[in-house]
Amino acid sequence: MVQATKKMKAALEKIDRNKNYALEEALKLIKDNAGARKFDETVEIAINLNVDPRHADQQVRGMISLPNGTGSTVRVAVFARDDKAKAAKAAGADIVGAEDLAEKIQAGEINFDRCIATPDMMVLVGKLGKILGTKGLMPNPKLGTVTPDVEKAVKDAKGGAIEFRAEKAGIIHAGVGKASFDEKKLAENVRAFYAAIVKAKPAGAKGTYVKKVSLTSTMGPGVKIDLSSLTEAA
Repeated sequence: MVQATKKMKAALEKIDRNKNYALEEALKLIKDNAGARKFDETVEIAINLNVDPRHADQQVRGMISLPNGTGSTVRVAVFARDDKAKAAKAAGADIVGAEDLAEKIQAGEINFDRCIATPDMMVLVGKLGKILGTKGLMPNPKLGTVTPDVEKAVKDAKGGAIEFRAEKAGIIHAGVGKASFDEKKLAENVRAFYAAIVKAKPAGAKGTYVKKVSLTSTMGPGVKIDLSSLTEAA
């Protein structure tokens, strides 16, 4: 059994594990306990939903641009040609290509976090489905990553747009900012993310949709959130 470090034990002593904290109070605790010296810890949210993603009518998936970004650097690859390729580069895409990019991916060179494609490139991109799909990088029109407006898609990705998807157990995990963000910006991001999940409620979801929400930092303990402090704002 893994033993908690002295720092973790000290952090746990400040938190009542049986209490559901109001959002602002929880964020203050998380920021106080984010003591990593060598990097800026990510503030992460976990939402436990009453859904079974194995059923098509209970899947929860989407994309949202957080109002204050994520604080993380996102490397974006774009499949495009000619003017669209130039627009993608101008918007800040890290990698832009067509057949040459496909060859790199097939060779195992996947040096990006988000993949965008123009509609005409999907014949080529579709052949990479087994590679990109298993890594959650396959462009999808429902998520805005298959689009003729590559300039907007790249800027959204660079500016803090994040994808969410319910895992097999019905849990959604996402980074909603950095511990260095002030509490107001973190609260705005959390509430925006929560609102997106509520809006994405699938037709097949029955009963109580959101069962539990918790927040944590990369190296810190989890804090349970009072849903009413999210619902009122959302």
